[in-house]
Amino acid sequence: RLRREPEYKNAFITPQEAMLQADSRTLLVVVDTNRPEQVEDQSLLQTCTRVAVIDHHRRSSSYIEKMALNFHEPYASSACEMVAEILQYFDEGLKIKAVEADCLYAGIIIDTNNFTSKTGVRTFEAAAFLRRAGADTAEVKKLFQNDLAGTIAKYAIIQNAKLYRDQIAIAVVDHTVGRVTAAQAADELLNIIGIDTSFVLYPEGDRIVVSARSIGDTNVQGIL
Repeated sequence: RLRREPEYKNAFITPQEAMLQADSRTLLVVVDTNRPEQVEDQSLLQTCTRVAVIDHHRRSSSYIEKMALNFHEPYASSACEMVAEILQYFDEGLKIKAVEADCLYAGIIIDTNNFTSKTGVRTFEAAAFLRRAGADTAEVKKLFQNDLAGTIAKYAIIQNAKLYRDQIAIAVVDHTVGRVTAAQAADELLNIIGIDTSFVLYPEGDRIVVSARSIGDTNVQGIL
């Protein structure tokens, strides 16, 4: 959707192109993670001398050290909530496009499981700001629609689930799945009576990715 907007026509570039454009004045902004191994390109991170981090995940043993700005708020529902806050106070005259508001609103929806997990007053304030900016809930809902293959993949994950200590559902699959599909499967497992925590584990290259959900808490994306 963003690529169809004139302002974003040339906005998306490869890490290699970014590396060629980077210089001593470059500010690299990292969002939704504070771990160097989870960024899009570690070489670019190492090259840039000025780095800003905007993240809501708990700080881990491995984190980005050279930061010119560290906006870290573990109590925020999502990185999109934090960006929405920045936009509100950055410039009173700042106007964002409806499609941008849709994307940020969608990020809040997915991280809060439709405003049911780790949702505070600031979350609703950010959502209200985005609605005023033109976020369309019907359009946002369409962003989460799955094709038939994605739907089948989600329920295949759920079929692999096992109960642990009666309240935890763990699903392990032996093939790579999309992160959104894994997150949706973890969300679906919480709809089972008695389940308050769910884990979906799947391989991605030489590592194991964990998507976790818990009633009353935020989602977690981890790597083993």
